Amino acid sequence: MRKTTSEKDSNTLTLDQDRAIRTVMELLSVPGVSCEERRIADKIVEVLRRHGLPKNAVAFDTAHKKSSHGGNVGNLIIKLPGTASGPRRMLMAHMDTVPICRNAKPVKRGNIIRSARKGTGVGADNRSGCGALVAAAMEILDRKLPHPPLTFLFTVQEEIGLIGARHVDKRLIGSPRLAFNWDGGEPDCVEIGATGGVSLDVDIKGFPAHAGGQPEQGVSAAVIAACAIAELEEKGWLGLVMKNGVRGTSNVGMVRGGEATNVVMEHLHVKCECRSYSVRLRRRISEAYRKAFEKAARKLTSSEGKRGRVKIKCTKKYEAFKLPKSSRCVREVIRVLHRLGRKPALQYSNGGLDANWLADRGIQVATLGAGSCNAHTDSEKLLLDQFIVGCKTALGLATKL
Repeated sequence: MRKTTSEKDSNTLTLDQDRAIRTVMELLSVPGVSCEERRIADKIVEVLRRHGLPKNAVAFDTAHKKSSHGGNVGNLIIKLPGTASGPRRMLMAHMDTVPICRNAKPVKRGNIIRSARKGTGVGADNRSGCGALVAAAMEILDRKLPHPPLTFLFTVQEEIGLIGARHVDKRLIGSPRLAFNWDGGEPDCVEIGATGGVSLDVDIKGFPAHAGGQPEQGVSAAVIAACAIAELEEKGWLGLVMKNGVRGTSNVGMVRGGEATNVVMEHLHVKCECRSYSVRLRRRISEAYRKAFEKAARKLTSSEGKRGRVKIKCTKKYEAFKLPKSSRCVREVIRVLHRLGRKPALQYSNGGLDANWLADRGIQVATLGAGSCNAHTDSEKLLLDQFIVGCKTALGLATKL
């Protein structure tokens, strides 16, 4: 990769590349797993203060106080008044990383940044997105580039359920008309829609008994769960779910219960999820889970005629959305990527994005990447040539260059 610090020709936007790389290295060095984002939020503010960010441009909301997980800070919101005409635009990225990135030690080798500490991910998901936003903001502040009203939104707790985006204080972000979200992957891949998701919490109560003395007097919560899961698999409601040509997925992700091997399991908690763009299919999957677990509970009885009980709670995690390819948000992304000599690929995500909750509030959001690769693993890395493209894309979308 060329290391020219300030280049401009017919296909590029001006960007101090060396500074952008130094900045993302600085951000990668700050820990900030979900619910512990205070330090990285403070670091972002500190970096931008060096470049003249006014004190009154910074605000924090209280999204963490609405989270069942708690947390030490809410979403970071930075607003810049417009110096050119046009509706407000928002650039956003989540600050939190997954636990495997705790104690990461970023090191740059050639075109790649990875963690030098064995067994850790570097946190490019999503410090690459944060870095792209900060790099764009630094250019705007230093060079006093003309821009419409801008909001930079750095969300919390994305990795554990899009919680920051779900509870963002809409009054503080300033009613943007269109928005752009950075969240890993290649800069040319533009996600203009994402699936909807539902969480299913299954609480199973059986009856305990001595597993060696009188096991027949008990009702095993584990067996109830096993019978239900087997039926879901057999009838095509588990894993990839295809019904009448409509695609969905479901998964049994967590199973917790039991206290001893010599006791018939009395209690078990199962956490599941289902996803689909179709609200109707998500409802059908949820109903199939309810019926399977309740049927298994009725079927199993102890020698004394006792049966277990099942309670299922369904919670919407995020609603699906699809942007029309003709929408202004999508057209702006395509324009800037073409300006950079890139070939955008429009895609739909089968996972949830912070964009889901902003779309739910009537804000157009396209999601882009900034070079993160192998996220959530100890082989995670940041590809710097792609990161620079992500930074330039952010600058172009913020300034309409």
